[in-house]
Amino acid sequence: MECLPVSAIPEGSPWTYEIKLDGYRLEVVKHRGKVTLYSRRRNILNGKFGYIAGALEDLPDGTVLDGELVALDGEGRADFNLLQNFKSAASHIHYYAFDVLRHEGQSVTALPLAERRALLKDILPLNEHISLAVAGTSAAQMLKFVRQHALEGVVAKRADSVYEPGKRSGAWSKYRVTLGQEFVVGGYTPGNPFDALIVGFYRGKELIFSARVRAGFVPATRREVYDKLEGLKTSKCPFVNLPETSPGRWGQGLTTAKMASCVWVKPEVVVRMDFAEWTGADKLRHPKFFAIRDDKDPRKVVRET
Repeated sequence: MECLPVSAIPEGSPWTYEIKLDGYRLEVVKHRGKVTLYSRRRNILNGKFGYIAGALEDLPDGTVLDGELVALDGEGRADFNLLQNFKSAASHIHYYAFDVLRHEGQSVTALPLAERRALLKDILPLNEHISLAVAGTSAAQMLKFVRQHALEGVVAKRADSVYEPGKRSGAWSKYRVTLGQEFVVGGYTPGNPFDALIVGFYRGKELIFSARVRAGFVPATRREVYDKLEGLKTSKCPFVNLPETSPGRWGQGLTTAKMASCVWVKPEVVVRMDFAEWTGADKLRHPKFFAIRDDKDPRKVVRET
């Protein structure tokens, strides 16, 4: 189930609130005595996070959980870069479970979220790597906590909501405190090995150009991104809103002349960007590269604010 980006936190008696965690969405399946960890893109992560699977081995057979895998820094905050570059279990890798989809082989997705949470609380083995995601009933208190601790945002969920796999119905919503989100890479400008990434987001089936991004790279991350793009080169520009008629106030516009030097790639690589603000026509001010997001489906990358 997906969260709908919102510009204001929904409030009222049906709503409950969780901290928006910055990690990998992880589905846990216990079947015939074996625990399997699945990423959002259906990759099996047991080889990388075997101790998380081991920490969940006491789940009842026939269980499916939904949750977030995170790395906690020294202050107990989720750190996505630490998650990507962890060396061992000592890196404070943790799984926060927030929903249960099957119990003893039976689907429970039609139950209200409040009932699913109660069931999850009963069956979840709590230990050094496993926790139940904390839910609250006050939007103001949750938002205050998130801001005080410099966290990413708040997720609001209706306590009476059923689980809708793959849908973004609005029964689950997300509100970002910080400005940053995922974008799809559609090209780059040449350099060593590239000068800037050309990124955007999907609106329906159309990929919308948002920015050229130069900031935030070190040599290692620049090479890592380039290695993922090298085999995706294509002659066709994937963005529907290019070329632009002028370079714009901030000089980020891609005119026909500037596009002549661009290298286009199939829109398959997702990156997380931080930025100062959205400007007119879906553009970003001061975008900065944060991380590659291998766990995100490019087609589900939309404008969140």
